[in-house]
Amino acid sequence: MRFEIVIIGGGVIGLSIARELSRAGCRRITAIERARIGREASWAAAGILAPAVEAHGKSTFYDLCSASRKMFPQLAAELLDETGIDIELDTSGTLMAAFDDLEAEELDITFAAQRKRGFCVDRLSRTETISAEPEISADVRGSLLYPEDWQVENRRFTAALGSSVRRSGLKLIEETVVNSLIIQNGRVEGVETLAGDRIMADVVVLATGAWTSLIKTTAGPLPIDVRPVKGQIIGYAPGPRRLSRVIFGRSGYLVPRRDGRVLVGATVEDVGFDREASVEAREELRNCGIRIAPFLKEAVIEEHVTGLRPFAADGLPVIGPIPGVSGAYAATGHYRNGILLAPITAKVVAEAIIEGKDSPLVSEFSPNRDFARGSKAGAGTN
Repeated sequence: MRFEIVIIGGGVIGLSIARELSRAGCRRITAIERARIGREASWAAAGILAPAVEAHGKSTFYDLCSASRKMFPQLAAELLDETGIDIELDTSGTLMAAFDDLEAEELDITFAAQRKRGFCVDRLSRTETISAEPEISADVRGSLLYPEDWQVENRRFTAALGSSVRRSGLKLIEETVVNSLIIQNGRVEGVETLAGDRIMADVVVLATGAWTSLIKTTAGPLPIDVRPVKGQIIGYAPGPRRLSRVIFGRSGYLVPRRDGRVLVGATVEDVGFDREASVEAREELRNCGIRIAPFLKEAVIEEHVTGLRPFAADGLPVIGPIPGVSGAYAATGHYRNGILLAPITAKVVAEAIIEGKDSPLVSEFSPNRDFARGSKAGAGTN
């Protein structure tokens, strides 16, 4: 069978692109996932939508993240209507808290710099912070409140995308590893799986995350270098909800869910494709959580998961046509921002495929760029 479009990758990015293409009228589409749909980095994410909380200044990357974050209210409503799944968009805001004098001084510096650059941020005193989050540590010195930095329940988000794609009649293939792109005369003609099966297509999108650099072509290596960076996260069992919003500290963050679960994340480990959950990381995350919210000392850790984030050499996403291969597009390298950037990535990739439109939002993130210019990534959300 020949498809109009093959998407390699069934995580939040691949599913978002499939849904956007379907809504634009494309029908002969398949997404091919090496494992199970939505069970890789998208599953191990925290779902934080925070362009500002870790940004040092405004940039094209910040603008991209902000534009995508603004798309979530409408997207959440659409997915609920399409699938009946509530992705639990929470617009309560995000706190960056200080727990000693040095951290408080750093908050003051950050606040002054961000307000000067026009960020939406408020400075809360110790009393105001405790009033906003009564269960926060009594050691808190104050905080910054980012009212436009939000969260979604990432697993419900991915499930809703998958359900929407299935309901539209598109084909999802699981537990199938794509080994290479089939290239003839400089144009993509389809993909070949590890088992040797060929799936032909007019267009191929690499939403391959941490595995992007493992994809070969019949004409030589792809000009995209993406490596895996492991992240570990722990989750506490459901109970009465005792926190109102996401809280960042110096060494990590807490994400309270609607059902009373609390996530604590996340490690950053450059260890290749090692996915083992370590006792050391579990204890590090537990201590981080207790420092921010001491009630977690008595809480039960229900889950400890790892994910492999896709990291390009400059820390920025890789979005757009792949140079030298007509009909092939990249949507990868989102690192800690896959959930946040899913809507805008889907929009610009679909526009590029259907209309041949080059969005100014992603020109800086082309696969054809100079990756040696240094990292400019700011937001850290997943």
